[in-house]
Amino acid sequence: MNRHIILLFILLTVAVIPLMSQELSATVAIQSNKVDNQVDPKVFIQLQTQLKDFLNQRKWSNEVFGNEEKIECSFYITIESVLSPNVYNAKLSVVSNRPVYNSNYTTPVLNMQDANFTFKYQLSQPVEFNENKVQGTDPLEANLTATLAYYIYVILGLDYDTYELKGGTPYFTKALNVVYNAPEASGINGWKSYDGQRNRFIFIDNLTKSGMDKIHEVIYSYYREGLDQMSTNFETSRGSILNALMTMQEVQEANTNTMVVPILLQGKYAEISGIFGNADKAMKKQLIATLSVIDIANLNKYKEKLE
Repeated sequence: MNRHIILLFILLTVAVIPLMSQELSATVAIQSNKVDNQVDPKVFIQLQTQLKDFLNQRKWSNEVFGNEEKIECSFYITIESVLSPNVYNAKLSVVSNRPVYNSNYTTPVLNMQDANFTFKYQLSQPVEFNENKVQGTDPLEANLTATLAYYIYVILGLDYDTYELKGGTPYFTKALNVVYNAPEASGINGWKSYDGQRNRFIFIDNLTKSGMDKIHEVIYSYYREGLDQMSTNFETSRGSILNALMTMQEVQEANTNTMVVPILLQGKYAEISGIFGNADKAMKKQLIATLSVIDIANLNKYKEKLE
């Protein structure tokens, strides 16, 4: 059963779905207080509007999305410094969510921070992206939309993966294409395997390379077989979520430098703690043992909540 049929049931809607509706319901926020005394405020006001239109009005796939099916996501851009006229160093935070079947609950899917976001922008500059010419004519201008397009494809891929096993593969492939053809210039980082231990290359490599197939099983099992089934069979679905986390542990132990495991767990502490709060001692013990491998940063918080 594909994503759209499943989501139609999840949303329990009988609304007519408009053809060729865009895929995202995205918000954009730009924080520029660090450079307000160096840049005309109109620059970032215009950029914020253009980026919102870029994300929401462009078609990113050939699929038909109803208004109720649009993926909720947010892009937060913090301008850190002005590197040269119209060239900015920024941090980017990307968040996406999805509804859970037969509930009012929305679960986080992606919560990712990117500290290597350098781009060029000036008033009246068009915001464009061509997947066949990712580099554009000016690398620093192109890096603005290439980076956003990369994350859009990642968001689409992860969302589809939560509804269908490996359903996101076509979008991960598109994200990989952006990486392979990314803009290159002085100051542009994040596209190469050697650009630090956490970057765009490594993340999409984790989601596409052979030997990492189990991560897609984790995503499908956690969301579709786990969260989506909680309203009908809580114990079975909780077991599916535990199995997904244990499989994630296998992935982590087989790939010690993986980036995808901590990213998928980002923002999941409250959700996981709530699901297993009244589990029996044996299940909690297994959960803590698993989390001690895959989410060390939050382990003490889990212990306080669950032990």
